Amino acid sequence: MLNQKLLVSGAEFFADDFKINPYYGGDSIDRAKAIAEHEAILTCFKEAGIELVKVDAPANCQDGVYTANWAITKNGKAVLSRLPKARKAEEPYAKQRLQELGYEIYEVPNNLLFSGQGDALRCGDYLFAGSGYRSEPEAQQFVAETLGLQLIQLHAKPQLNPDGTPHTNPETQHADSFFYDLDLALSVIDEHTIAYCPETFDEESIQKIKATPVDKIQVSLEECTEGFACNLVSTGKHVIMSNRAPKFQTKLEKRGLICLTPDVTELKKGGGYIRCISLWLD
Repeated sequence: MLNQKLLVSGAEFFADDFKINPYYGGDSIDRAKAIAEHEAILTCFKEAGIELVKVDAPANCQDGVYTANWAITKNGKAVLSRLPKARKAEEPYAKQRLQELGYEIYEVPNNLLFSGQGDALRCGDYLFAGSGYRSEPEAQQFVAETLGLQLIQLHAKPQLNPDGTPHTNPETQHADSFFYDLDLALSVIDEHTIAYCPETFDEESIQKIKATPVDKIQVSLEECTEGFACNLVSTGKHVIMSNRAPKFQTKLEKRGLICLTPDVTELKKGGGYIRCISLWLD
């Protein structure tokens, strides 16, 4: 079942030393508050009946709190991520933890970028996958084939420079987007339902989403960007989500879902939120 067991770490090393996405670089991070927020989210997970596998945060890894980016798992298989240079130290740590949990390990070939569950969201037999920023299409194809899923390859709109050209992140040297990981623009509510913000995707991706035979809930651009509304964890019964997306929350509650809404302000300064701090173990 969806998100019944999650791998989480901690925010003890959360920092903004490397500004590897558009969200870093604003107000300074209050680490003590981030740690408290993280614990509040875990409390909501437990209230939803989710089993948590807690590991130590990888030492001196500013983004090590975002375990969603470590891999994607299905039926005892784990396809490992290949992350930007600033996050490389997380890769062997994640591999070791997943091996200890008994997973059969797979690695994407040819040094292809892959952002793990952050860019690859399972909905039933479909794999909604983002590319162009932290993941490459060939990597997503490998993931889909390895896990036996039907690939729905998507592309979010890029961050633009003042002259309208696509922005390159100076830290990663990769193209950048406010939706650099798919889980900032799309979420899985149950095995037949997704939620997404249409304004975040290019036209080809919108047509692919519309053509996929799953139920769809639309999220406003304001709640997606300001409230991180799509970056949630759902069990199909409980949804742990932003407390700054009231319209979206109402849509979910009208479907009979129970919404738990912790307050998150610090973790979002690193471009992550509730989905980002948790890796579904399946």
